Amino acid sequence: MSKRIYLSPPWMSGCERALVDEAFASGYIAPCGPMVDRFEREFAGVVGIPQACAVSSGTAALDLLFHELGVTKGDRVFCSDLTFVSSIAPAVHRGAEPVFIDCDEATWTMDPDLLEEALADAARTGRRPKAVVAVDLYGQCCDYGRIGPLCAKYGVPLIIDAAEALGALYGSSNVRESVTANGANQANNGNFRSAGNAGWAAVYSFNGNKIITTSGGGMIASSDDGVVARARKRSQQSREPAAWYEHEELGYNYRMSNIVAAIGAGQLQHLDEIVAKKRQIFAWYRQRLGNVAGIGFMPEAAYGRCTRWLTVALLRPLSGRNGECKNGPETEDGKPTERVMRVIEALERENIESRPVWKPMHLQPVFRKAEVVGGGVSARLFENGLCLPSGAGLGEADVDRICGLVARVLG
Repeated sequence: MSKRIYLSPPWMSGCERALVDEAFASGYIAPCGPMVDRFEREFAGVVGIPQACAVSSGTAALDLLFHELGVTKGDRVFCSDLTFVSSIAPAVHRGAEPVFIDCDEATWTMDPDLLEEALADAARTGRRPKAVVAVDLYGQCCDYGRIGPLCAKYGVPLIIDAAEALGALYGSSNVRESVTANGANQANNGNFRSAGNAGWAAVYSFNGNKIITTSGGGMIASSDDGVVARARKRSQQSREPAAWYEHEELGYNYRMSNIVAAIGAGQLQHLDEIVAKKRQIFAWYRQRLGNVAGIGFMPEAAYGRCTRWLTVALLRPLSGRNGECKNGPETEDGKPTERVMRVIEALERENIESRPVWKPMHLQPVFRKAEVVGGGVSARLFENGLCLPSGAGLGEADVDRICGLVARVLG
């Protein structure tokens, strides 16, 4: 059996180990410490957001923000439909009712027109949501320039879930060419912004499969100093500044460890390199599969640069004797199509990991009674979408092998 190819394994440069050794030498092994401070400071500089607080996961980051907003039973929270469950789960744990907003087929991120429709309806009925969670999907920013003003117009805090998108950019139409020359870390120059640099606050994830990893961890970032300061306090059990343990409110054990922060600080130094490799891998896939009948790829929004965290193919159903593609879902049972599953199973037989696109929240059994605005686009993308191996350590020969298998299955 060939060595397993994972979907998106961590990529280490080597400098991470030296920083971990430095963290050990400092004596700060438990949460907090100089590496946490460094990681927060350098991360804030990279994304162009003044304040950042490192926590144990992206889910914890969202939970702290929902606490800050006072989300409770009976409140509503609007959220992207095509996402992972952690984008909305912390709000539902607090008793909120989710409302899922379908995606725009041109970007696969939250459709601003549908959001506007939902916000206008909420204003008419007096059921304004406590927050909008707009998800940057598969390394692509949602449309900050439209979604941000809409939330401001209706007085609703906007949270950007940038868990999948560190290194992505939102801005002018020539953003991709500009960044190729200058690098992502110099991107916050007024012409374009880094992923998450919009709205009231943003969250990021450093899970093992993300663009950079701390093995597990997350970050809150906001231009509101008070939001971040209160999140930092709550992430440390809301302890008051006294010689004894004094608590005026209940908090959480959500702070990031000094050891894993050292890994993050090392990873952050190579963000540009990782993003460039991810985009190269996508280019290899497109070169090799772009002419195969019925295969397309997640589009890149005209307004920015996608990191291609994962290369996502769209295996459109075929019809007609010439193999033309037809629109619309092939199934109506909330499952990937037979074509998608055939490819996944064939790759797995060769020890290669792949997955369907995220199953939309409105199709999840746990949310069967939730409200959804639209839903047809995200359902179609789930049914026909395939996430291909995209780790930054993937070689061209690996992509050749994967593409040969995919082409044979679909041929």
